[in-house]
Amino acid sequence: MARKTRTEQPFNILIVGQAGRLQFEAVLFAASLRASSPEFTGQLYVAEPQPGALWKNDPRMRGDVRSLLEDLGARIVPFECRHFGQSYPYGNKIEALFAMPKGEPFVFFDTDTLVTGDLMTVPFDFARPSASLRREGTWPEIQLYGPNYHQTWGALYDKFGLDFESSLDPAYPDEYWRRYLYFNAGYFFYECPHVFGQRFLDYALAIRDDTPKELVCQSLDPWLDQIALPLVIHGLGGGRDTLPDGLLDGDVTCHYRIFPLLYARESDRVVEVLEEVAAPNPIKKVLKTYDPIKFMVYHGRGHKVRELFDRDNLPRREQAIRNTIKRNGFWMR
Repeated sequence: MARKTRTEQPFNILIVGQAGRLQFEAVLFAASLRASSPEFTGQLYVAEPQPGALWKNDPRMRGDVRSLLEDLGARIVPFECRHFGQSYPYGNKIEALFAMPKGEPFVFFDTDTLVTGDLMTVPFDFARPSASLRREGTWPEIQLYGPNYHQTWGALYDKFGLDFESSLDPAYPDEYWRRYLYFNAGYFFYECPHVFGQRFLDYALAIRDDTPKELVCQSLDPWLDQIALPLVIHGLGGGRDTLPDGLLDGDVTCHYRIFPLLYARESDRVVEVLEEVAAPNPIKKVLKTYDPIKFMVYHGRGHKVRELFDRDNLPRREQAIRNTIKRNGFWMR
């Protein structure tokens, strides 16, 4: 069957922009969206946390960054941090959902993402949420005498009255991490940001504030959002296979994480998009004030990183890639 050429339902996009690294990544995301998906019919929202008791410093973006984002078609929306803030900034992606229009389908992307293809060709089923499968088995870390994978994940499903067995992938054996529903929170989608956000918030707070005893050996920081996310998706009728492979985290988007890793392991197309959208003078004027972009993109250090690796034969573990970059003196973030 031929792939649909356009998604049938309009949707919005949400990213988080705030002072520091994320505001510059937000510019690259907005510029790449405009360049790679010119027929996108929804609205790009950049959610901006506001100053408050949970932030030591002002988390708002610089004025020139805000103006540039608006020139690129973004709508900046403020949100209050009532539960997480500086102590757990990953919680921004939960609290920001309430700044979105209620009842309108959305896709959330981590700000360190580039759009490299036409998002309107992605056949989202917004009634069946999912999230990024570009991940490693980072959580839980099983201890010698502690609860195993089944006991740890099972306790969480029991806590929220969810059916655990139907979440398991029978293609993998017991006690192999891929058997258990686990996502990277680099993107996720659903038909209403408020419904998704309320469940995400409720689950994350319940795990943080009333942690099941089976998690006694486990760290919740920085994993809390990724622990709660599969529970939310499963509870809302979604799962791991609601999108075709190779589109998000593939031909259409790239979650690059940090710029040295982008140059080390991503495709030529990703590097091409990055350097093309960073080139116009109004964008360059802003981005060159952030050293990792200044040196990696504009001064050519990224290509020196790129020469260190064979992208057809990369190390299996990300840490090995990081170590090689650091050993050669090119690490920046």
